[in-house]
Amino acid sequence: MTMFGISYEKLFVLAVIALFVLGPERLPAAATWVGQNIRRVREFAGHANRQLRSELGPEFDQLREPLEQLRGPLQDLRSLRDPRSALMRHLLDEPSPPSNGPVPSARPAVDTDAT
Repeated sequence: MTMFGISYEKLFVLAVIALFVLGPERLPAAATWVGQNIRRVREFAGHANRQLRSELGPEFDQLREPLEQLRGPLQDLRSLRDPRSALMRHLLDEPSPPSNGPVPSARPAVDTDAT
């Protein structure tokens, strides 16, 4: 996985599409522009994070704690978007323990002594 959850294969396909759409003359300039803007967004996010941390102090970590607790279940939900990982998770999960009660039948009992 790479940035934004895009695999290398998908990046390659996007690069080939960009080559056809933009052409070999404009592709390097477009790639430079995209790289510069991604760098600016990262710098902005890092600056905002440092500013919040300095202004909130220890309360910042208290605010982040519930979000970190949600990260695990969200990763589980994201893995369900990929059919292969969802299938592997389903196949590798331990089966639920059998119940001790009677197993309900799918068909209702039919009375054969109709007189």
